[in-house]
Amino acid sequence: MTTSQPSPAGPGKPCREEPPGSVHLLTAPRGRVSRQGDENMNRQAVTEALTRPISRELLGSSIPARLAYVGVDGAPRAIPIGFWWTGEQVVMATVPKAPKVRALRRNPRVALTIDTQDAWPPRVLLIRGAARVELVDGVPDSYVEASRKVIPAAHFEGWEQGVRTLYDRMALITMEPDWAKLLDFETTLPKAVAELVQTRRSAAVSD
Repeated sequence: MTTSQPSPAGPGKPCREEPPGSVHLLTAPRGRVSRQGDENMNRQAVTEALTRPISRELLGSSIPARLAYVGVDGAPRAIPIGFWWTGEQVVMATVPKAPKVRALRRNPRVALTIDTQDAWPPRVLLIRGAARVELVDGVPDSYVEASRKVIPAAHFEGWEQGVRTLYDRMALITMEPDWAKLLDFETTLPKAVAELVQTRRSAAVSD
């Protein structure tokens, strides 16, 4: 797997310092701001969103994904989960009897976010797609590699031995994105926010 070089404002690194008490409109530039809405996307647009430098950094980071799906009771669920990005698919793994396995088999549509926690401006990658669940023998390599991003090297060998002893089988969850948006809050904003920014600017000009 290829890895991207960290960008100057990557996960966990503030983009710039702000003076105390300042009001900052999410660092939106004075030029045209891209609006990130709910429109349908073609494959090329999805690929472009996922291959932007900040997107690649988020996908390769140790930040857990927040996976949203619909439970078997029809109520929404959102959980943190480790993941591995293959370059085309988001791969996750869990215990075969986990509630999400049954839920995803009933309704495979999912959404997930990967977002910075201590950076300014925030960086948020939004992904949607359909999840495929399959049972595999042993511990899949993707699960091990996803965990390697999080577990300290000094503890990894013992952890790996433990999970390989514990799990005879795992449920492998594979999601191929069919929709993706990066919000960097400098060149791209959520659609509603971008529309508000433009409205305020237009009003200021007319005044």
